[in-house]
Amino acid sequence: MDSVPYGLLTMRGRIGQPPRPRQANQHFVLHFGDSVRLLITGGAGFIGSNLSRLALENGHDVTIIDDLSTGYEENLSGLDVRLVRGSILDPESLMQAVDGVDSIVHLAALGSVPRSIENPVASHAANATGTLLVLEAARSAGVEHLIVASSSSVYGMNPALPKSEREWVRPMSPYAVTKLASEQYPLAYQQSYGMLTTAFRFFNVYGPRQRAGHAYAAVIPTFIDALLGGESLMVNGDGSTSRDFTYVGTVCRVLLDTCERRLMHPEPVNLAFGTNTTLMQLVNQIEVTAGRSAVIEHREPRPGDVKHSQADNAVLRSLFPSIEPVPLERGLQETIAWFKEIKQ
Repeated sequence: MDSVPYGLLTMRGRIGQPPRPRQANQHFVLHFGDSVRLLITGGAGFIGSNLSRLALENGHDVTIIDDLSTGYEENLSGLDVRLVRGSILDPESLMQAVDGVDSIVHLAALGSVPRSIENPVASHAANATGTLLVLEAARSAGVEHLIVASSSSVYGMNPALPKSEREWVRPMSPYAVTKLASEQYPLAYQQSYGMLTTAFRFFNVYGPRQRAGHAYAAVIPTFIDALLGGESLMVNGDGSTSRDFTYVGTVCRVLLDTCERRLMHPEPVNLAFGTNTTLMQLVNQIEVTAGRSAVIEHREPRPGDVKHSQADNAVLRSLFPSIEPVPLERGLQETIAWFKEIKQ
C-alpha cells in the first residue's frame, strides 16, 4: 500500500529508543493510504464477521483468527479472508495470525455475564489474559495499531446516566472485571511501549448474525427468535431495565474508520449514541416491526446485570463527527429480515 515507510512508525523502527508517553488529553490520527491489512480476532463471530464484510467491501485485506468455540465458520461463507483456526491463547496460532498485518481489531472474547459467573476462570483467561497475549504478539511482530473491545458493563454499580468515560467504574460480575482489564492493558501499552491503541466500550450491539438458541444469547436475538417461533418472550424483572442498543453496522463503521485513520485515543471511548430503551419498549418495537403480537412472561432479574445503561457520546462524536447511528427501528428491520432468511 502507498504509505509512509512502515518501519519508520512501527515498533521495529524504535528499537533502542524509549517510548514516548502519550498525554492524557491527546489523540492521534495517522493516514496510511487506502488499503489496510487487517487482523480481526474472533472474526467468525457476530461483530467480527460483519466487520470482515465491510472491510472487504472497502478494499482491505482481512485475516481472521478464531477457534470457532463461539463463532461460526458459516458466517464467513463467500468471504475472501485468511482464516487461522486457533485460539488467541495459543502463541503459535497467534503469531501466525499477526504476521504481515497493519492493524488489529481484537474482538475475541467469552461474552455473557451469566457465563462468567458460572466459570470466572475461563472468562478471565479468554478476555484478560487473551488481550495481553494479543498485545504481546502485536508488539513482537511490530504491529503498532490495535483496537480492543471493552464493555459498558465496567460501569456496573455506577447509577449515573448517561455514563461518561471519566465516571467511576464498579464492575458487578467477573465478565465486567475481565473487560476492565482488557481495556486498561492497551491503554497502558500506549504509555509503556508507544503503541497506538484505542479501547471502545460497546453498549448492547445487535444485528444480523447475532444468533439465538443458546444459553448466553443476547436479548434482541432471543426476543426475535422467540417471537418468530411462536414462543413466549422471557423478560427478566419487570421490564424497566434499559439499554443503549447500537446496530452492528454502525459499530463496524466506527471500527473500520479507526483502522483506516490509524486513530488512537488515550482513554476508553463509549461506542454508543446515547439512546435509552427499556425491555418493554424493545418488545413493543419488535412486535411492530415484525407485525406480530408477543406473549410475555416475567422472571427474576439475573445476578450481575446492570439496571440501566446509556452512553455519553460526546467523545465518540468528536472523534467520528460524520458517522450517524442506524435507528433502532431500521436496525430491527434488518435483524428480523436476517432471522426470517435463515429460518427458510
